[in-house]
Amino acid sequence: MDRTSPVPLYFQLSQQLEAAIERGTLTPGSLLGNEIDLAGRLGLSRPTVRQAIQALVDKGLLVRRRGVGTQVVHSQVKRPLELSSLYDDLEAAGQKPATKVLRNTLEPATAEVAAALGVAEGDDVHLVERLRYAHGEPMAQLRNYLPTGLLALDTPQLEATGLYRLMRGAGITLHSARQSVGARAATAAEAELLAEAVGAPLLTMQRTTFDDTGRAVEFGTHVYRAARYAFEFQLLVRP
Repeated sequence: MDRTSPVPLYFQLSQQLEAAIERGTLTPGSLLGNEIDLAGRLGLSRPTVRQAIQALVDKGLLVRRRGVGTQVVHSQVKRPLELSSLYDDLEAAGQKPATKVLRNTLEPATAEVAAALGVAEGDDVHLVERLRYAHGEPMAQLRNYLPTGLLALDTPQLEATGLYRLMRGAGITLHSARQSVGARAATAAEAELLAEAVGAPLLTMQRTTFDDTGRAVEFGTHVYRAARYAFEFQLLVRP
């Protein structure tokens, strides 16, 4: 701790703990001990330690368990804005992804879906709706619409791996995408699926993906738990 810094000690401690969680030094399930022990080891006051821990509890990185103590839950997933799938990103981050398929069916294209995929409104499209987990905890609700006949998508495959991996395996070359990111409050149905409170903040993402011929091969509309998920941007200055 730098006691000469204008940065509050509780914030310095919370940043160091968060960095240790991100690096994997503090792994999911690790116990931090009680506030009195931590304060004594670090030479800090108990209120300072309590404030630092509460900041990480509020971020969803720590949890207080009665009879157990303060425990590491998981690091927040930070996803770069590039043409990759959530499954691949979670797997690369060591987050142990799992999937539950909620719907895998054909349905008539709405005006929005038809415009994204370049089909007529009312034409059949393939809808895949999934709940994505990391370490057994719900992370995101994913809806993907694909043109019919693009590839065979059976439920066991969709629960075993990512959609983009299946598309590549079918010989589809993913080339580019148009994407928008936003935020809104969770509906009652979304809150139940994602283990959040009604009205909790959710990140939203819509993406239309194109293959190397310029054909739209997928339109996704997804919601993510804001407490457990973030998008990372790299910004460049124009010359």
